[in-house]
Amino acid sequence: MASHIVGYPRIGPKRELKFALESFWDGKSSAEELQQVAADLRSAIWKQMAEAGTKYIPSNTFSYYDQVLDTTAMLGAVPARYNWNGGEIGFDVYFSMARGNASVPAMEMTKCHYIVPELGPDVKFSYSSHKAVVEYKEAKVLGINTVPVLVGPVSYLLLSKPAKGVDKSFSLLSLIDKILPVYRYGLKAAGATWVQFDEPTLVKDLDAHQLQAFTHAYAELESSLSGLNVLIETYFADVPAEAYKTLTSLKAVTAYGFDIVRGTKTLDLIKQGFPSGKFLFAGVVDGRNIWANNLASSLNTLQALGDIVGTDKVVVSTSCSLLHTAVDLVNETKLDQEIKSWLAFAAQKVVEVNALAKALSGQKDEVYFSANAAALASRKSSPRVTNEAVQKAKRRRSRDQKLWRQRQVRTKQIECEDEIEGQIDGGGTNGANKGEIERRQGSARKEMNSENKVVSESVQRKL
Repeated sequence: MASHIVGYPRIGPKRELKFALESFWDGKSSAEELQQVAADLRSAIWKQMAEAGTKYIPSNTFSYYDQVLDTTAMLGAVPARYNWNGGEIGFDVYFSMARGNASVPAMEMTKCHYIVPELGPDVKFSYSSHKAVVEYKEAKVLGINTVPVLVGPVSYLLLSKPAKGVDKSFSLLSLIDKILPVYRYGLKAAGATWVQFDEPTLVKDLDAHQLQAFTHAYAELESSLSGLNVLIETYFADVPAEAYKTLTSLKAVTAYGFDIVRGTKTLDLIKQGFPSGKFLFAGVVDGRNIWANNLASSLNTLQALGDIVGTDKVVVSTSCSLLHTAVDLVNETKLDQEIKSWLAFAAQKVVEVNALAKALSGQKDEVYFSANAAALASRKSSPRVTNEAVQKAKRRRSRDQKLWRQRQVRTKQIECEDEIEGQIDGGGTNGANKGEIERRQGSARKEMNSENKVVSESVQRKL
């Protein structure tokens, strides 16, 4: 079976990119020196994945800042304040957009850590960064055929905002036909056989107009993508039912990538129907944490998916890019072996993906799987993880909170009873008031009964 990695950390196992960038920004090193550090990191990453047995190795996931900004550069969507006059976008304009300069501020960075594109009806898009093609060819020289990765056209627009001076109601999706020509350039001519479009916004609750943009965009790209295998990658959450229907109906698409770790409802959608003959890139290795995968559980999931779509159509993958994890456990020299056995950084997750792919094809490494099971059992039972004193304190606090809520409900009930008695004794109540008080009393009693049930069930569980 085949394996795939959505993306990989670019910072370097010893933060080489961080130090190289800081040196360049401080004027202590040249652009050529920065580019050499970047090239060395890319080469090492591709070779590592190839040696692990990865079939679908991503390229163009490396970035000096972030991939959305890289896409802005590719499209030539540079705000006017940076005084870009066309041509290939270099470090000066690129880093000005990212960090600002002496005369103009940077573009906005969201809490999701990407530079937000600023767009409007007058933006003129042009193919202004050949980075994706350059890096594909760079890997090819090493004998490694990669899958170039691009931020998909619809997600790019949905992640953007109206530029300053543009009405907030401006429809960013109205620009879709203007950006699609740029997406047609280069990769097929360079020799690529696969291309990956990251469309993470498909996990959001999109309206019909937004979903129609996906249908339109990939229909328009179909002829230029002919001869290329197209993977659309989603991640971070479930794909809603309507988005799943839209996605799996796209004719130009060869494969679909889903986050199976956090997309449990997506599993149900796959079980209800998956396009015949298409590939399922199943993200079963978590790209958002540093814990070792439960290999036995993941293999069961993969086998169940194989029964649905065909084992030969299942590609084992990560749930999202490994960008969010630490790079390699080999550098953690101060951790003891027990804790190390519980962990999997990006380099180890690549190994996990490939071990699962081999197991799915009948070449299970029993020693590796047994060691994984032992590590999971160790973590589950270790006092370093489960401290009984802490657990008792949590149970006690939970019990006290429930008893406090119960007392609050009882207090409200007593207040209602006192109010009824006071008004009856004083002869001042009428049918309407009495009915309202009794309603409140009934509500308090119902709430109290609910609290009693919760407390009772909690006690039973502890017994």
